[in-house]
Amino acid sequence: MSGYLTTHVLDTAKGCPAAGLKITLLRIDGDTRQQIVEMVTNDDGRTDSPILPTKTFETGVYELIFHAGDYLRTSEQAAEEPLFLDQVPIRFGMSDAEAHYHVPLLLSPFGFSTYRGS
Repeated sequence: MSGYLTTHVLDTAKGCPAAGLKITLLRIDGDTRQQIVEMVTNDDGRTDSPILPTKTFETGVYELIFHAGDYLRTSEQAAEEPLFLDQVPIRFGMSDAEAHYHVPLLLSPFGFSTYRGS
């Protein structure tokens, strides 16, 4: 297998990468959720290495949890509690054992979007 998974976060409200945002990766198998790794974005809004590198890559269903609330509080963009967005989960499948999967998050205090990038 040579597949791997990367991600990054862009702060669309400030127009810059979202540095210091914690991301948790889970593997989903039926009702079982297994935490694989937890990372924090660097100054470019990316993790320093693939969040799921080639050596541990497996096809299947995964979930990225972006801890947006902590980031929004730290960047002084948080509104009243409870925040509209606190944790942003994105569940997705990876079926090609040879592919590079890239799942970015475009984030603002009141909305987000994602897509399969390259």
